[in-house]
Amino acid sequence: MEQKFEGNPHADIRLEGRKVIRGDVVNDWGSLLQWSVRKNGKPVATVPARADAAYQPPDATPGTYEIVLQMWKYVNYAKDQKGEFTVSKFVDVSNKVTYTI
Repeated sequence: MEQKFEGNPHADIRLEGRKVIRGDVVNDWGSLLQWSVRKNGKPVATVPARADAAYQPPDATPGTYEIVLQMWKYVNYAKDQKGEFTVSKFVDVSNKVTYTI
């Protein structure tokens, strides 16, 4: 069975304090959905987002946090020598939100 990527998935996210909340995902491909969290420009967490529409990073240490919703776009199984996918990847499907502690 071939997966079809009809339309571009998108969801709007917003902050309420440090908690990020997502709306419904339109044009949902049905693949893995995750929150991607960066602190001071470096990745610190990826958290499943399909079951819960809200997430609050547990880390409250000072810094600038950026959060975006991502979805897995499977193209094929091609991998490099390290075993990482070369064509399939996570793509941003929301606006980015930022806050500073």
